[in-house]
Amino acid sequence: MAMAMAMAIGATATASWAPIPAPGRVATAAAFSSGRDLGAARRRRPLRAAGRPFVFTPRAVSDSRNSQTCLDPDASTSVLGIILGGGAGTRLYPLTKKRAKPAVPLGANYRLIDIPVSNCLNSNVSKIYVLTQFNSASLNRHLSRAYGSNISGYKNEGFVEVLAAQQSPENPNWFQGTADAVRQYLWLFEEHNVMEFLILAGDHLYRMDYQKFIQAHRETNADITVAALPMDEERATAFGLMKIDDEGRIIEFSEKPKGEKLKSMMVDTTILGLDTERAKEMPYIASMGIYVFSKDVMLQLLRENFPSANDFGSEVIPGATEIGMRVQAYLYDGYWEDIGTIEAFYNANLGITKKPVPDFSFYDRSAPIYTQPRYLPPSKVLDADVTDSVIGEGCVIKHCIINHSVVGLRSCISEGAVIEDSLLMGADYYETENDKKVHSETGGIPIGIGKNAHIRKAIIDKNARIGENVKIINVDNVQEASRETDGYFIKSGIVTVIKDALIPSGTVI
Repeated sequence: MAMAMAMAIGATATASWAPIPAPGRVATAAAFSSGRDLGAARRRRPLRAAGRPFVFTPRAVSDSRNSQTCLDPDASTSVLGIILGGGAGTRLYPLTKKRAKPAVPLGANYRLIDIPVSNCLNSNVSKIYVLTQFNSASLNRHLSRAYGSNISGYKNEGFVEVLAAQQSPENPNWFQGTADAVRQYLWLFEEHNVMEFLILAGDHLYRMDYQKFIQAHRETNADITVAALPMDEERATAFGLMKIDDEGRIIEFSEKPKGEKLKSMMVDTTILGLDTERAKEMPYIASMGIYVFSKDVMLQLLRENFPSANDFGSEVIPGATEIGMRVQAYLYDGYWEDIGTIEAFYNANLGITKKPVPDFSFYDRSAPIYTQPRYLPPSKVLDADVTDSVIGEGCVIKHCIINHSVVGLRSCISEGAVIEDSLLMGADYYETENDKKVHSETGGIPIGIGKNAHIRKAIIDKNARIGENVKIINVDNVQEASRETDGYFIKSGIVTVIKDALIPSGTVI
């Protein structure tokens, strides 16, 4: 309940509190409340003193440096959010064995889908669809429990809904790509009376104010706006790069270029607002896979110009530039991670334990990350040595050592265990005392980490049963191994124990 109240307070801070204008400023309360563009307000009204000193409000001193934006019309009525759940998630396997990629647990308490949904809600985008076609049961359950009853209500048409791939007389195929997924549901999307479609990915970790993104789209009179991440030369070769003109308009795309082709994709990133020093360090811009489409442009592109195109990034958007549409770049200069592989997922999770400043913080009160309220008890730590770690709700941790790790909700860690550089996802439920008694009598293994187990550089998926004296430390430094029948995989040197797996006592991995 406390968590729910805290999240509600954070949401209020984002939605309602704004800095009181300083003397001589013309941003009136009417402009804020009506959602009118501040630039237009300045043009219409003469300068006059507000007659009162500047007052710091919770918004003005919040953890986030986001500035106020005023969209006209408001994003809640004029923008439809569409989150793409991605494909089968083979690179994240076995985490995607029993769940869709956006439903993979993250940061002890959350799931990946909570990131784009929370960004939408914090940006006042309250009409949200999530498209998926693989293992959607847990995703659907999470979304209905987390957002099904608390963003709608009287005179509020907000919703978060899952749209699963389906066959129809017009199209007997499953989703063939990002553009094809949106095309198959265009009949539903076009029923909404909105100006723009906000296209998002369900497997990225970042915090972004989409209102600024949408405002830039409108101010530049763009047909499509692509979120762009500044890059140095070392990282640039792993991304799809874009080249822009002096107005920030995209004129060329290149997928993972190298050598001379890479050099040719250098741009002046000061055009997009980067300071001169940072622009020298980051002379490339990469597509984040996040787009704003004007509604009529999306309908035209997918139905008329490119009726058989399957992908936005490699087909539709480059094609739109070729036929003369205005495709703009919008710079996002902040933390962003594509969680597409086991290694990226592992690093992103352990990044939240970094000190003094984590890679990504869940503690920004002006833009909180929402999730399902589970009403779990506080975690209990009994004579344990816990350092540089994040502990989720409802854990029971006894006489053990935990260092540089993320411990997920309902985790049970027994005496003598050592957890290092690892991610424990926890459990979906608690076992009863009777269950534990039966395990004890029959030689079974309860959910959690057994006595004197040693786990290092590993991911332990939910409901795993790790026996006593187990060592998951990758003794032979194996980089790749598939041991599904034994309950684990090794990818990039990281051992991943499968959901619901049982690792017998005394096992050494």
